[in-house]
Amino acid sequence: MNIVQQIVITLLIAVGSFFLVVGTVGLLRLPDVYNRMHATSKATTLGTASLFLAGLVYFGPEGAGLTSLVGIIFLFLTAPTGAHMISRSAQKMGIEFFGDADWPGDE
Repeated sequence: MNIVQQIVITLLIAVGSFFLVVGTVGLLRLPDVYNRMHATSKATTLGTASLFLAGLVYFGPEGAGLTSLVGIIFLFLTAPTGAHMISRSAQKMGIEFFGDADWPGDE
């Protein structure tokens, strides 16, 4: 493994760890389910994708690297769908936004 590859892997792991920490802080600090869902779905998707990319760079395009690519595809297909389902379920249960925000069209 050459030095450029090691630097890329280190940067991807650092970026992934940063986004995962930001998502965790958002989950703990934000006031309602909609804000928490947004923070965790966006930040953790970027963080996890960065960690998967680090695995792809480390292992190469076959074997475990291919598993990383499949993981990224699966993540980008399921995370937005899950976040959407959580927000729709919260809306149907009658959970209100924090503060004075309203749903679009509820004037």
